[in-house]
This record gives sequence, structure tokens and C-alpha cells, in this order.
Amino acid sequence: MPGLKKLLSYRQEWIRGDVVAGLTVAAYLIPQCMAYGELAGVEPVVGLWAILPPMIIYALFGSSPQISVGPESSTAVMTAVAIGTLRDSVIAPLAATGTDTYAGLAALLAVIVGIVCIVGYFAQLGFLADLLSKPILIGYMAGIALIMIGGQLGKLGKIDIEADAFFSQVREFSSKLSLAHPPTLLLSILVLIFLFALQRRFPNSPVPLIAVLLSTAAVAIFHLDDRGVAVVGEIPAGLPHLVIPQVSVEDWRSLVASAVGIAIVGYSDNVLTARAFANRHNYKIDANQELLALGVANLGSGLMQGFPISSSGSRSVIGDSLGSKSQLFSLVAMVAVILVLLFLRPLLALFPKAALGAIVIYAATKLIEVSEFIRLYRFRRSEFLLAIVTTIAVLMTDILVGVGIAVSLSVIDLFSRVARPHDAVLGEVQGLAGLHDIDDWEGATTIPGLVIYRYDAPLCFANAENFKQRSLKAIASEIEPVEWFILNMEANVEIDITAIDMLLELQIELTAKNITFGITRVKQDLYLQLERAGFFQKISTKHIYPTLHTAIKAFTARH
Repeated sequence: MPGLKKLLSYRQEWIRGDVVAGLTVAAYLIPQCMAYGELAGVEPVVGLWAILPPMIIYALFGSSPQISVGPESSTAVMTAVAIGTLRDSVIAPLAATGTDTYAGLAALLAVIVGIVCIVGYFAQLGFLADLLSKPILIGYMAGIALIMIGGQLGKLGKIDIEADAFFSQVREFSSKLSLAHPPTLLLSILVLIFLFALQRRFPNSPVPLIAVLLSTAAVAIFHLDDRGVAVVGEIPAGLPHLVIPQVSVEDWRSLVASAVGIAIVGYSDNVLTARAFANRHNYKIDANQELLALGVANLGSGLMQGFPISSSGSRSVIGDSLGSKSQLFSLVAMVAVILVLLFLRPLLALFPKAALGAIVIYAATKLIEVSEFIRLYRFRRSEFLLAIVTTIAVLMTDILVGVGIAVSLSVIDLFSRVARPHDAVLGEVQGLAGLHDIDDWEGATTIPGLVIYRYDAPLCFANAENFKQRSLKAIASEIEPVEWFILNMEANVEIDITAIDMLLELQIELTAKNITFGITRVKQDLYLQLERAGFFQKISTKHIYPTLHTAIKAFTARH
């Protein structure tokens, strides 16, 4: 259990940041998770129940020291869709909202999601996360941040926002701004100013927690709730207990497809968020271990009367902004939630929702790394565009489709570089040892009669024809007649049959022009593949050279 190992190697200097982060995250997640419970179609208190088992389970099994797992908006919405309770849904509901049957189905859905993730872990499917490149991470987190901001705009002014897409939310908020509740809007603005001003001046202080406490005190002192400022209100009591969902085989069949979809979205969100923080703080996460951690956490949530869960970008970024260094911050938050459920519920009743919305917006701005977008633009325009497209895709579609589009574009970009890679004709540079790309050095010359050609990508079906045409072009570019063509295979560890057949075609064509075809720097694995394909039955091994030096020596001694 990697999480347990990290907790056992805990460093004392982390404790202040973890405790402050945990308390602040607890103050934020209590109203948030209650809202997600309502969004999922269960009682609001179930949102709090659903966060308790995952917190301790992920702390033991997870590989990220910083992400916060539990109820999350996308999985909550997908839970409601799966059981057919969304407004205007065309799906026949499996159960009415708020009933025991519905709660059992939601818990069962979490169990199935957990099983799907655990199966993925044993199938070693975590490698799929490698398709999520850094531009995708940057663009994804920016998109999630904007979604977080859009979802909080209505709270800032106590405005009823009906839209559920970012651009529509911004447009609706702008058009209804004149209808904003003045005390609520003023409180939101003051909290935002407080957050941005003090965090810049005191970066290591628990500013969000202070903001929550001060805004709660303002509600109590000035009786803002009597003036229409929305507060969290009464928090129900009680702790969850172990319950095996009592459902039929038909219920299982009805929910499996939805569970697979929720597992894909939940895992994508989980690993993207974990990798974003890992990149920011220079550590590694284990993508396959994240499948196991998420699976066991969902099992725990389902067996303890919860619903499907994933990681929360907003809670993670709040913890990160306050200096969280380990999953101790989640354990602190868990203890705080338990104490609240048992003893301190009245103290939280006056939390203003506007202040919590302002904290979410503040936290979301930390996820938008403008400097990284600028860096991508300067480095390679295609990667910059990939980040932008990912952001737009996440905003204009659901998260799963957005990530799918981004991954598809990333794969296309990868294939374009494999199919049309850099190549080089190698020559000598006066005063510089070795052989070098003649295009990179002024005055570089090839060895008369010899073309040493390097193709900077593994040979495969995608670039075989391109390789052949560029090889012939390199020969045609030589001023003096070419006698030997030596292919430098240092970029190849393996090769497919299409590329092998292309090499044979090239050898036949060069032989017809009285040009000797040879290969150098052939690795042992590649040599065995060529041998199994019958390559050496048609091309003599005497023209296979271990190094560039031996190939040049053979050319020099050809007569």
C-alpha cells in the first residue's frame, strides 16, 4: 500500500500545512458534498457519508499525496442519469428519488464502479494514462477550473442560473447581474478581494479558512441570513454503517453499462488531477495503482451507503494552496467531518454559501497556468493548440468526451511525428570528431561515394513509404555518384513486416542502380526480428555493420 508507506515516512515539518489544509478542506467539503448528494438524487447527508470511507481508503492505497477523493460533480450527475432522475430525462427511472430503493441502487452503482476499476487494475490498464500528455493536463485543468468558476457564479449574487454549460452560465450571469442580491454580492466581492490580497501578501497563511470564519462571523454579527444571504443551514446528524445492497440481477444488468462509463470518467478525472499536481511538485504517481485505489474507495463508499466517487479538483487545489504534503490532510478532514456530524453541526449552519462560492472561484484560478500556455506556445504551436482544444472540448462537451477528443488529437499529433520525422545525411565537420547532420553544420561534407542516412523514428507501416522516398531523395542530392548507401538504424529497436518489405524493395531498387545497400548500428533485438522475417535470405549479412566506423572502414576497403 503506497499511501501507507508514505504516511509511515512522514516528515514533521509537513504537519502544520496538512492540518490547516485538512480543516479548511473539511469546512469546504461539508456543504459541497451535501450538495453533491442532492445532485445524485439521495439525501444530502449521504454526500457526507460517501466521503468518509474513501478518505481513509485512498490514504492507504493511493499514490498521490495531495488529491482529495469523495463525491464529485460529474460522478454525482452520472449517478442521477444512470438511475433516471435528471429533470427532463427520457430514461425510465429505476426508482424514485429519495427512496430506500434508490439509495440501494446508488450504493450498488458505486460497488460496480469499484469492481470495474479493480478489474482494470489487474488487467494493467493504467498504461492508458500515458496517452495523457502534459498539454492535455494543462488544458484539462484549465477547463475544469472554468467549469468550477461557472458553477459558482450564481452563488456570488444569489442569482438563479439555469444553464449548465460554462459559456451559457457566464452569459446568463451577465444578463441577470442586475437581479443580484446586493448583500450577497457585496459579501462575495469582499471575500474575493480578501482572498487574492492576503494570499499574495501572506502566501503560507490559511487565508481560505480565515475567510470562511470571518464571513461566518459577519453573518452572525450583522444577521445577514435575516437579510436574505443564503447559508448552509442545518446539517443532519448520523454516521453511515455497513449495508450490503439488496438488489436483483436485473438491477445489476441495468447498471453495468453506466458503471463502466462512470469508472472511465472517474478514473480520467482522478489520474489527470493527480498527474497535474505531480507535475507541479515534481513527484510521480502510479497510474495503475490509482485504478486500484479508486476501485477500493468506490467499494467502500457503496458498502457504507454512499454513491460513486472520484477525486475533487476543487478540494485538492484548496489543500495544495494551503501547503498539503501528504494524505494526512484528508485524514484530518475526515475526523473533522465526523466531529461535525456528531457534535458541531450548529456551528456550521451560518456558513454563507456566497463565501464558499468565492473560495471555489479563488481555488479554480490556481489551476489555470497561464505561464504554461505561454511556454507551450513558444515551444511548439501544435502542443499549444492541443492544450487550447482540450480546454474548449472539456467546456463544450462532457468531461469524458472532452478528454477523448484531446487524447485523439494527441495520438494524431504523435503519429504525424512518427510518420514524418526528422532525417539526416551524416557527414564530416572539420575540427569536430564524429559524424553529424550536414544540414546543421556549415561546411559539413559527406564522404565521396558514400551516403550515411539516419531516419529519426522507428520504421513501421506509417512511415515506410515516406522513408523510401526520402532515402532516394538523399541519394539524388549528392553531387558525386553514390556507390554505397548505409542506413543508420540507431532509432530502431523493433520493426514491422511492412517496413521490412520496404527495405527489401529499396535494396532491389538500389542494386539496379549499382548502389550497395548496407545497415549499421543494428541492435540485437532488431537483428533477430529481421532474421525471423527472412531478411537475411535476400540481403547478405556482410553488409550489416555494428558501428558507423566499421561501415566506413568497409566502404574504404571496398576495392
